[in-house]
Amino acid sequence: MQSFQDILGQVFQAMVANKLRTFLTMFGIAWGVGSLLVLVGLGEGFRSGQRRNLADVGNDVVMMWGGLIPAVPNQHTSQRPYKLTPADEEAMRRLPELRSVTAILSRTDMYEVSQWSNTSSQVIGAEPNFSVVRFVPLVAGRFLDASDLENRRRVAVLGPKTAQLLFPGHPLLGEQITINGTDFTVIGQIGSTGHGDNNSDNQRVLVPLTTMQELFAMKGENIPHDALTSIQYQPSIHGDSADAVAAVHRVIGANHGFDPGVADAFDEWDTIHTSRLVDKIFDAMDVFLGGVGVVTLGLGAVGIINIMLVSVTERTREIGLRKALGATSRSILTQFFLEGLILTTVSGVIGIGISAAFMGLLQHFLTGKMPGFDPPRLVWWSAVLALGCLVVCGIVAGVYPASQAAALEPVEALRRE
Repeated sequence: MQSFQDILGQVFQAMVANKLRTFLTMFGIAWGVGSLLVLVGLGEGFRSGQRRNLADVGNDVVMMWGGLIPAVPNQHTSQRPYKLTPADEEAMRRLPELRSVTAILSRTDMYEVSQWSNTSSQVIGAEPNFSVVRFVPLVAGRFLDASDLENRRRVAVLGPKTAQLLFPGHPLLGEQITINGTDFTVIGQIGSTGHGDNNSDNQRVLVPLTTMQELFAMKGENIPHDALTSIQYQPSIHGDSADAVAAVHRVIGANHGFDPGVADAFDEWDTIHTSRLVDKIFDAMDVFLGGVGVVTLGLGAVGIINIMLVSVTERTREIGLRKALGATSRSILTQFFLEGLILTTVSGVIGIGISAAFMGLLQHFLTGKMPGFDPPRLVWWSAVLALGCLVVCGIVAGVYPASQAAALEPVEALRRE
């Protein structure tokens, strides 16, 4: 009776004897597995990149801007715009559905000058709790406080790109800049957020909201003198904005005299809803790719079955001779079964290794260079799932040809050409 080591040696001898066939079979499976894992890795890169972008905005943030009051049917009133005001903010602060509220007045037509350089950045009039609602990584100095707001101080906190442009290689705390000709003292600097150099949040100047309203109020026909660009808030319930959004709609509708049930009247961005939508999209992508992977591996198993059946046919006389010399059906079965299983599993492991190395190279060269996208990385659950499917496919691909080989009668096998 042959030992397992002898059978295993015959398996490798048979694979070496058919080098090209073995190589092409293994290459096809490795390519399919590797491609699948790279696709899953790319999807996870997009998912994590979008999550990072949302985290750079803040945690559970809903942003609201001025909208359009809808036209009333059967009345002589047309659709007209409205702006948010401090009265809206005060009403929202009283809502139990909200845990934090902050108002913003921003303009982009501003010009900043220091003694070394000049630039044009977004200037934002903000309140102290802006850093509570939004993600504001302070790296130097301090942020705006209540006394800045109360005394309408002319102080500024600079974003990283604005700081670099206005103070290239120079200290900035306590230095003077002018914004549209008005002097401001720099009291702090914010760290970088997001990916790449094109993130507008990195080129901004934050000043007290009251100072912004006094010096750079929003201008235009039928615009209130205290108009705000945006009101941003966080729901009281983490990860659930439905009740908060409905309550805010009721307040804004009541303050501006329109039906809050008209969704088109509101211009808003709910990061919680966006996060859930992104997760649903990529969950669906994972399911799709998983289905593609199962089909791919199944086709690979069919290919191996065909190759193994061809191998059985080619080696019919060899099988007959071995059985005539005393080889058992079990040893023949084991040899062909192991051949199919080894071909499938080793090919899959090679595909996993190559895909992991390829994604590692992409991480090295692409990290931080593609805004909104993290480089692909090997998703271990997909690798384990692929390897498990390969083992199953290898068993299926090995059992049928092996049983065909083991069932051959020695006399019949020796008689065949």
